[in-house]
Amino acid sequence: MLYLDTVVKLVLGLLALLIVTRLLGKKEMGQFTPFDFVYALILGALLEESLYDEKISVFQMLFGVTVWGILIYIVEILAVKNRPIRKFLKGEPSIIVQDGNIDMKVMRKNHIEMEQLRSMMREQGVFSLSEVRDLYLEPGGTISIKKYSKTEPPAAETLNIEVADEAPSILLVDEGKIKKKTYNMQASHLNGSEMHFKKKGILS
Repeated sequence: MLYLDTVVKLVLGLLALLIVTRLLGKKEMGQFTPFDFVYALILGALLEESLYDEKISVFQMLFGVTVWGILIYIVEILAVKNRPIRKFLKGEPSIIVQDGNIDMKVMRKNHIEMEQLRSMMREQGVFSLSEVRDLYLEPGGTISIKKYSKTEPPAAETLNIEVADEAPSILLVDEGKIKKKTYNMQASHLNGSEMHFKKKGILS
């Protein structure tokens, strides 16, 4: 019975984690704010305690996770609709470099060292501060860089070259199977494609 109870808690706990993750929205890990990290940390603690404490029933675990999920959802809604609450919970970008000038006070406030900043810049493909006009430290800890126009590669518009826009590519065959919904949407442009894919051995 103990093993069955553990399996049920694990399965339901996984489902609860997936649901709460969806409540947080489609974010990359780098976009998580400290508050988002606290959400996940406490949720994990709730599930961990439930797994190892026999006195906590499955229903008590679900109740705790449900209440926590509702609280997260309410806070997220308030953060979207109320700017002061959003600023308090999520934070705002900090301007570290503005018009080519580094603000050392902002760096100290955010506990960032110069070498750490340079490392973050290199990850963005920028190897010299002389290229940076503006640099923002985002609430999630990542940086956004606006380079000087003279250091950017020329765009087609700058060179007076007309370039036709291209539609994004689509995934038509996945794991040897045609994605019917995508195929039907593009059917007028894909006449004979299925037979061609079969000849090439792309379709199973």
